[in-house]
Amino acid sequence: MSTICEEPPSLLQDLKISIQNVSLVFPSQQTERKSMFLSNIDKVLNFPVQTVHFFPSHKDFPPRLVTEKLKTAIAKLLVPYDFLAGRLRTNPETGWLEIDCNSAGIGFAEATSEYTLDSIGDLVYPNPAFGQLIYKTMDNLEQDDQPLCIVQVTSFKCGGFAMGTITNHVTFDGLSSKIFLDNLGAMAADKPLVVTPCNDRQLLAARSPPCVSFPHLEHAKFHDSIPSVFDATSEALDFKVFRLTSDKIANLKEKAKASGGTSDARITGFNVVTALVWRCKALSMGEQTIQESNLDRVSTLLYAVNIRPRLVPPLPRSYAGNAVLTAYAKAKYKEIKEVPFSRLVEMVSEGEKRMTDEYVRSTIDWREIYQGFPEGEFLVSSWWKLGFDEVDYPWGRPKYSCPVVSHRKRIILLLPDIDEDNGVNILVSLPSKEMSKFQSLFQKYMAA
Repeated sequence: MSTICEEPPSLLQDLKISIQNVSLVFPSQQTERKSMFLSNIDKVLNFPVQTVHFFPSHKDFPPRLVTEKLKTAIAKLLVPYDFLAGRLRTNPETGWLEIDCNSAGIGFAEATSEYTLDSIGDLVYPNPAFGQLIYKTMDNLEQDDQPLCIVQVTSFKCGGFAMGTITNHVTFDGLSSKIFLDNLGAMAADKPLVVTPCNDRQLLAARSPPCVSFPHLEHAKFHDSIPSVFDATSEALDFKVFRLTSDKIANLKEKAKASGGTSDARITGFNVVTALVWRCKALSMGEQTIQESNLDRVSTLLYAVNIRPRLVPPLPRSYAGNAVLTAYAKAKYKEIKEVPFSRLVEMVSEGEKRMTDEYVRSTIDWREIYQGFPEGEFLVSSWWKLGFDEVDYPWGRPKYSCPVVSHRKRIILLLPDIDEDNGVNILVSLPSKEMSKFQSLFQKYMAA
C-alpha cells in the first residue's frame, strides 16, 4: 500500500515573519526600451505562480550575505532578462497584452522568522502558511505598475533561509524558470550565464492567416462561460500528499505491461502515475458517477507538454517564454472504470503523441481566432522532473523546492520527493467526500 501523508496534528499557521526591508532591484546596465510580444500561449497564463526554495544553513553564507549576493546577481540577470524588469500593458492600438520593457525593476523583500527551518514542519506537506514566505504585492506601487516578479528572502533562527518568489506566468514556463534559476546560481557565484536566454516570442506567433486544422477538444471559447481549470474554488478543500517510491512506480509500469498494453504505449513514470490519478479522480466525483446512468459521461484529463522539441525546426531549449501546451485524454467513466490499466496508460500517452508541429501551430491559431483557454475535468501539473532542487548556488542546492498551495481542486500537482530522487509526491486538493473516495480508490489500485 502506498504511503499517504496525513495532515500533521500541529501544523504551523503563523511562521512569525517580520518584513525588514522592501526595495526594487533594477538592471545593472541600461537596457533598450521596447515592447515584447506575448504569444497566445503566454497570454492564457496571465496569473501568478508562487514558489519557495528552502536552504539549510551554510557557515560561509549567512542569510545577510546571501541576500546581498542575490540582489547583485538579479541586477545582472535583468540585462539579458530585460522583460522581467518590465510591466504588463495592453497595446492601445491592437488591444493585445504585451510587456513594456521599461526597466522598472522587480521587487525584493528581506524578512526574518522566529522559527528554525527544522521546526516549521514537513516541507513536502502543502502548508498554506508557506504563503507568508511570499511578498505578494508592492504596496507603494499602483496596480498597473506591479512588478512581474517579487523575491522574498526569509532567514530562520538556525541560519537557514527560504527564497520565495511570485512571478507572473506570462514570463516563464517550468523549463525556462529552471534555466533562469541556473543562471541566477551562476551569477551569484560570479560565473557567466549557463544558458543565454532566447527572448524572441515571435517564434510562437500565430500564422497569417490563421489555419485551424484540428478540432482542439481540449479548449473552450471564452464566451462559453465555462470556469477555467485554473480558477480557484470557494469550496472547503482537504489537502493530501500521496507518496510513491520509485519501487511503487516500477510496479505500476509492470502492471501496465502485464495487462496487455500495445507496443505504442509509452510506459513512462509520468504516464503510469497520471493514468492512476485519472482513474482515481474520475471515479471519486461522487457516488452518482458509478451508477449506470452516469457511466456514459466523459472525463477529460489535461497535462502540459513541452513543445520545444516538437516544432519544425525545434525551438531552442533556451526559449525563455512559455512553450508548453495542454495535451488531453478523453474517455467515458465506464471505460476508465473497466478498461485494463495498460489502456489508460496508452490513452494518456496518445495526448503527447498528438502534439506534432502542425497540431501546435493549429492550437496557436485556434487561440488567435477564439481567444479561448484549456478546458477539462482536471489538469495534472508536473514539477516532478523540473529540477529546481538541482540548481547549484554558492551556498548549495535547495533542501526542497515547491509551489505554494492554491485553492484549486481541478489541478493535481506531481512534486519531487524530498528523500528519494525518483519518487513522486502527488498533491491532491478535493472536497472531503471526494478526497475520502480518492484515497480509498488509490489504495485499492495500488494494492491490486
